[in-house]
Amino acid sequence: MRSLRRHPLLVPALLCALVVFVTRPADAEGESGDGSGISGEVARLYEDASVAAQQYDAGRKEADVQRARAQRLDLLLARERQDIAVLHDDLGRIARTQYRQGGDLPYTAQLLLADSPEDLMRGQRAVWQADLAVNNAVAKSRRAEARLAADESQAASRWQALEKRSGELAEMKRTIAAKLDEARSTLQGRADASVAAGSCRGAVRLDQPNPGSTRAWVAPVETYELSAGFGSGGERWAHRHTGQDFAVPIGTPVRAVGAGRVVKVSCGGAFGIEIVIQHAGGYYTQYAHLAAVTVDQGERVTPGQWIGQSGTTGNSTGPHLHFEVRVTPELGSGVDPVPWLAEHGVVV
Repeated sequence: MRSLRRHPLLVPALLCALVVFVTRPADAEGESGDGSGISGEVARLYEDASVAAQQYDAGRKEADVQRARAQRLDLLLARERQDIAVLHDDLGRIARTQYRQGGDLPYTAQLLLADSPEDLMRGQRAVWQADLAVNNAVAKSRRAEARLAADESQAASRWQALEKRSGELAEMKRTIAAKLDEARSTLQGRADASVAAGSCRGAVRLDQPNPGSTRAWVAPVETYELSAGFGSGGERWAHRHTGQDFAVPIGTPVRAVGAGRVVKVSCGGAFGIEIVIQHAGGYYTQYAHLAAVTVDQGERVTPGQWIGQSGTTGNSTGPHLHFEVRVTPELGSGVDPVPWLAEHGVVV
């Protein structure tokens, strides 16, 4: 059973809105001191994606407002068309009434046919009122038709603007996604090469989040879906699973769940690129199948500190973070990470 925590997995870039990588001096893998290597590129693209996601969200809200306005205009147009139909009916009724009352007779004929001056005046007054009603109805109908034409033009313009904006936002998302996919592929390729060689690349450094806003214990990634759990069955290496998997895209920042010291950084074997951290109380946490590390062995870390980037190195069937809690640094001493995190105030 897969569960979703916090934001949808489709927008992991929101995790990295402020990420700026500053890498170590150039090494054999092509990383450069100014952060121009692939890890820095992924970070910059995550930042671009974060901005794009925010713009897309704002654009969707703006589009929703415009759509509501356009729909209101459509309702107004429908009412105006009904009003014009009523006006046309009124014109026909007035014209028929005027005809029946002799409104089309010449004034001389009306004089000859009138029984008295009073009858003539009453007839003339009726004709004048009928003519006035016709003129008013015609003027009102013309004003309504002009207003209808203007509103139709405005509604069409708004629908066209809405369609254009929606297309721009979709294209922006596609462009960022394509760049991210390419950069992630390159990052993973270099990680696979490191694992094959059994030699870790130098750690890349991150501008860390504000430690004042971080709790004593946190989840190892901020946005995720849970996949394979502790003790779950499966084929090959998934049999009797020793940790909890967090499904995340390649390049997602991985966090230290609590304060501690890095006791192991390894780049070979079943776990691919992995980090093990020792915490107070005799527990150890492992972060495996990474694409890059951002800490060195022996380094002390703080809760929520970014210690690496997720990947799919080692025995992995897809991008995810394999997270373990152990009572020793070694494999085989694991406990279920989910209740252990819950005991520390972290519900996943």
